[in-house]
Parts: sequence; C-alpha cells; structure tokens
Amino acid sequence: MKLIWFKEVKGIENIPLDGRFVVAPNHQSFFDDWIMPSIIVPYLDKELHMYSNRKYFKNPLFRLYLNHHKAIPVEVYKSRDHKKINKKALQKALYYLKNKEPICIYPEGHRTLDGQLQEGKLGAARLALAAKVPVLPIGIVGTFDLLPKEKVVPKFKRCVTVKIGEPLYFKKYYGKEGNKKVLRLVTTKIMKEVAKLIGREYKH
Repeated sequence: MKLIWFKEVKGIENIPLDGRFVVAPNHQSFFDDWIMPSIIVPYLDKELHMYSNRKYFKNPLFRLYLNHHKAIPVEVYKSRDHKKINKKALQKALYYLKNKEPICIYPEGHRTLDGQLQEGKLGAARLALAAKVPVLPIGIVGTFDLLPKEKVVPKFKRCVTVKIGEPLYFKKYYGKEGNKKVLRLVTTKIMKEVAKLIGREYKH
C-alpha cells in the first residue's frame, strides 16, 4: 500500500495509543477500506473494526476480507430489521471499544459519487457519545481518482494523501447519544474538521 499508492501520511502521532476512539474519515472509494487498516493496525498493533454495509457480506470475496478485520455489519437502508441490526452493531462496537480496539465509521455513510464531501450521518457521533471516547477525524485525498465508484481495479498511481487530525473530545455531551440535536451538532463539528483536512468546506 505505502510503496505503490501512498504519497504522504501526516499526523500519525495524533492516533490515541490506548485504542479507545472512533475513526471518522471521508469516503471517496472502496480503496478507503484498505487504507484505514493499513495505517491504524500496524501503528497500534490492534484490530480496526469497520462499520460496513451488510450487503457486502453477501459477496464471498468481500466477506472474507470483512470477517478477517472483524467488520461490523450495519443496515444502511430502512428495512423491517434495520433497527435490530443496527442496535446489535452498536452493542458490538461498544464491546470492542471497551476492550481498547478502535472503530471506523464513515460519517458520510457511503462513497461520494462526485468527489464532493457529503452530509454527515449521525452514527459516528452516537457511538462516540455512548462509549465516551474521542473521535479521530481523517482526511483522505486521491482515492476518488484512484478507484471511483464505477471502477473495480485501482490505478497504479502514487497519489493518496492521508491527513490525521487531532482527536475531538465531546465530554460535555457524553450520555446524550439519544438527543438528535446534540448528535447533529457533534456530527457537524466532526465533518468540519474532516473538511479542513482535505481542504474543502462543509456546506451542509
């Protein structure tokens, strides 16, 4: 990864060493799912558990990779069982964080179609407040060009820059993960930090 695709990784010293944090990167490509473990796992020698759309577990190749990293299946779309599935995902994430293993959630929820930063969803904020842990904002640049949504094979191009921001602490909101107004406020703060890291404005 680092020899072929990485151009630069900045701010790796900002990663909390205890492992109790939520990683919140922007999401431009499937390639992001390879980037995050390749940085966090070797640095901490801990697993990075990623929230992943459960539909990808149906693909044998994806399932092999996701299960290897003990990814957490979530229901992105409303369905008969989505509340039950996502409640189970939250409980599993809380368990991993309690055991000092970080969780990765893309606040945008899904990959961008045009390379622009999308509106943040509330999942990363909800988990951070429920677990009483900081959020680590991360900005990824270059993966949209490397492997956009309609492509399946990445270009062999050293163009990926990853910027890791300082941990964001929301202690005054701990225990308020059920308050949507608080969740939106925290999510906006997270997204604005991510936007700064990639040199964009968060306009939502």
